[in-house]
Amino acid sequence: MKKGIIGIVVIAIVAIIVSVIMIKGDNKEKTPEVKANVKMQTAQEMQEFLNNINTKLESVLPSLETREVDITDEFSFTSTTGLKSADNVEAVIVSEPFISSQAYSAVMVKVSENADIENMKKEMFDNIDTRKWICVSAEKVWVTNYDDVIFLVMSSEEWGKPVYDEFKQAVGGKVGKELERTEEI
Repeated sequence: MKKGIIGIVVIAIVAIIVSVIMIKGDNKEKTPEVKANVKMQTAQEMQEFLNNINTKLESVLPSLETREVDITDEFSFTSTTGLKSADNVEAVIVSEPFISSQAYSAVMVKVSENADIENMKKEMFDNIDTRKWICVSAEKVWVTNYDDVIFLVMSSEEWGKPVYDEFKQAVGGKVGKELERTEEI
């Protein structure tokens, strides 16, 4: 009888030890997962991605409207992206304040497979009109890309930098060449 009780006690102790090890393993500090293969292949996916950033930073940002830009409307396309041509552009999403006198714009441009993304980023960076709001100007411009999506944000450091950093974090830091400039105001 004693051997049976000892056997049950040993099994119970082993079960408790295994359970404790498993629980401790689940409670270990987990390293943040690097998000890979973020889906931004359609205008809708890009809009959802940008809206997620806006929601996450809503305490920092003004009230924003996120919408698709008609790439056949030359004026809207150029004033939103700084690009002179919609060749090699599949979709454009912009997020801007409801009140247009606030200098903030975040833009995502989905480019075609054969596009020269570095030249397109440079063209956007060089040609975006930081004074497009007439009454106010963006202080800074940031541009980078994740795969075939170019991301540009222009605004004050207070609004633009958190959005730019959140974009980079959301794509696991897998961004291309980064461009940044400060405007003389």
